[in-house]
Amino acid sequence: MGTAPRHPLFCFKWEWDVPRNSKNSNGCTWETPWLVKSLQTIGSIAAGLFDSATKSSFPLVQSLGPFQLNAGSGKDKEGGVFKRKSLTPDEQGEAEQRAFASALASGKEATVLEFYSPKCALCNSLLNFTLEVERRNMEWLNIVMADAENEKWLPEMLHYDIKYVPCFVLLDKNGMALAKTGVPSSRLHVIAGISHLLKMKRPAKYEPPASTAHGPDQDNEA
Repeated sequence: MGTAPRHPLFCFKWEWDVPRNSKNSNGCTWETPWLVKSLQTIGSIAAGLFDSATKSSFPLVQSLGPFQLNAGSGKDKEGGVFKRKSLTPDEQGEAEQRAFASALASGKEATVLEFYSPKCALCNSLLNFTLEVERRNMEWLNIVMADAENEKWLPEMLHYDIKYVPCFVLLDKNGMALAKTGVPSSRLHVIAGISHLLKMKRPAKYEPPASTAHGPDQDNEA
């Protein structure tokens, strides 16, 4: 009886060799028609941008709320509870790209750009893990989220050859892409890939103790 094919944890090269007809029940993928459609419609979207921004309301998925705080989305605090402000796609894309520019300008050793989709359950399940990774490594690492369904990220998606989500791209302090996580097959697979990315750039003085580097809970590895 054959064994199921195993995807790499991360890629030193972009995914030119990923089978185009591969099936994945856990990750969320984009096929070529999606990108072609985006390129065909980007002109009309730009022309109607002002109208769509004034007439439509497009709030982020509830679980992605904490990142709106970092992006300066303008929440009001009433009785100790933050009130979420709905953002249009244009506002959300601009907020994420401001966070990306700020991360690259910070001079930290590395930045991880996380491509996600609000509709992707696997992406949403990684939110708390991603927040914890950034908290533990904040001295040398920035993590920035990029909505792969937002047209503002289309140039980066084409540049980094993003064909699936979640996908984490590792950049050095100069903004050069070094590697990215492979096609996701499960939550643990993605977490292991992130852990390998961090090991590539983590300064020696921030290395975790040997007793915890390979603990049973993979959520704690990064």
